[in-house]
Amino acid sequence: MKLHKASAAAAAALVLSLTATACGGESSDDAGGDDGGKITIGIKFDQPGLGLKKPDGTFAGFDVDVATYVAKELGYDAKDIVWKESPSAERENLISNGDVKFVVASYSINDERKKKVDFAGPYFLAHQDLLVRSDDSSITKAEDLNSKKLCSVTGSTSAQNVKEELAPKADLQEFGGYSECLTGLENKAVDALTTDDSILAGYASQQEHQGKFKLAGLKLSDENYGIGLKKGDTELLTKINDALKKMESDGSWQKAVTANFGPSGYKNEPAPAIS
Repeated sequence: MKLHKASAAAAAALVLSLTATACGGESSDDAGGDDGGKITIGIKFDQPGLGLKKPDGTFAGFDVDVATYVAKELGYDAKDIVWKESPSAERENLISNGDVKFVVASYSINDERKKKVDFAGPYFLAHQDLLVRSDDSSITKAEDLNSKKLCSVTGSTSAQNVKEELAPKADLQEFGGYSECLTGLENKAVDALTTDDSILAGYASQQEHQGKFKLAGLKLSDENYGIGLKKGDTELLTKINDALKKMESDGSWQKAVTANFGPSGYKNEPAPAIS
């Protein structure tokens, strides 16, 4: 009798377990694995031209195109991708915790980050730059920002670098987001916005902004974007690098660059060599 009760309890536990798995739906995706034929990839949700969640719930941008191409080479169709928002401060945690398989989110490779995650790529070379009004010819170098109003997103290091190293007399204005900086730039409340040129080009390429702004083309830094993944996964690293090489060689890389950044007049660097 006791044996029968134990068997019944075990069967009930099994049913509950199976039910929880079925109800969870995408619980395996949240772990970043490939159970159930899905893969979870980290991207930005708020960067036009790179990673943007649109009002209809779909996603667009260069990083989205790169991630989709890589996923396809790994055996996943676009419908098999679960996109997970990956704010800059959370990228390492999402990778190390296994919440995503990899991250494609304007993720600059540097020595400090390489202590925590591995990087495939680089797949894009960006530079810190300035965005100014299209009819403004007074800013052609960083030093021209002295006595001008430079816009930055609160907490950004890009504007601080310019103010501390290149234009100490710049009037730094910190806003909550890039959209506020763009509004200020358009209304002449500020004179320039600074961050990676790829991000600036993405905003300038938006339909509502086309023709209003231009990039100064100053190349104030080198930012090699890589695909972040868990340390030690050499097999996945090799597969992603192979996919990136194929994307460049078959023309898909340049096609994605042109589609996402072209309207801004952005002159991108050639695809960087995969390290």
